[in-house]
Amino acid sequence: MLSAGTYLDSQRFRVHLGGYFGVDPAHVEAQVIGDHGTAQVFLWSSARVGGVPVAAWLKKRGEKLSDLREKVEKDVRYANITIIEGHDASQYGIGIIAVRIAEMVLNDERAVIPIGSFQKRFGVTLSLPSIVGRSGVIEVLEPEMSDEERGGLEKSAQALRAALDRVRSG
Repeated sequence: MLSAGTYLDSQRFRVHLGGYFGVDPAHVEAQVIGDHGTAQVFLWSSARVGGVPVAAWLKKRGEKLSDLREKVEKDVRYANITIIEGHDASQYGIGIIAVRIAEMVLNDERAVIPIGSFQKRFGVTLSLPSIVGRSGVIEVLEPEMSDEERGGLEKSAQALRAALDRVRSG
């Protein structure tokens, strides 16, 4: 079993970073993991543009990561609301992502994307980078994370467990 999870959020993260730095998002490596909600975790520690860490590029430009981080995370987290307000719909992004995931499975691409699947360690379905092919999620990878990001992933899993408990008891 799999879900689109944070794949769309990760694509949006890449687009926003590409726009900020004035580069094609195809040359941006950046992922969002955890839940597809407000507790999702942006992996800033491994975000890169053309292989250059985002933090290092910002430092070279005399800019602060915290300033960019606040804006980008807000824009990505609430993108669907902005899209709905502008177009009265937000189904296009998830539609494109669903088709792309179907292609990965049908073509046995073995693509590595952040996608949702049940994570026994956390007791819930959440997104981690995973190899996706004919049989769905073939292998789940755990990226290197800062202590803050690792704590954020646990908080994300806790938010999902709490939601699951509410559904079960309600």
